[in-house]
Amino acid sequence: MSLVERVNGELKGAMKARDKQRTSALRMVRAGIIELEKSGTGGATDEAVVALLRRLLKQRIDAAASYDDAGRTDLADGERFEADVIDAFLPRLADEATTRAWAEAAVACTGATEPRQLGMAMGALMREHKGEVDGGLARRLLSELLAG
Repeated sequence: MSLVERVNGELKGAMKARDKQRTSALRMVRAGIIELEKSGTGGATDEAVVALLRRLLKQRIDAAASYDDAGRTDLADGERFEADVIDAFLPRLADEATTRAWAEAAVACTGATEPRQLGMAMGALMREHKGEVDGGLARRLLSELLAG
């Protein structure tokens, strides 16, 4: 089942259950998917939808932090709820131990030995494991490995 079908099914279920908050969050996701389909960039493939979901998730997390800073915890809670709904559709990223093993393999594969070659190792790692690894974690681990 594709991500688009999963979102549509969840939306239908939320509407039947009369869950207004979940329905609203899923409609926002569905609107993003429709926009993606109309953009003419290859349609709503699972890979494109995952990228969309990651972008929407980051927006919700940033908005929740902004609302918290402004003292609007009610709005921040709503953003966190939407972030949880979005996160449920995203594939799980690799843990630190797995990412470290992939980083070591990327360093070995590229022959990188010093910090200025981080980009080369990072490129190899991301090409091999795109969508499976957290970029920030990968960069930190590669920096540690190349620092000596």
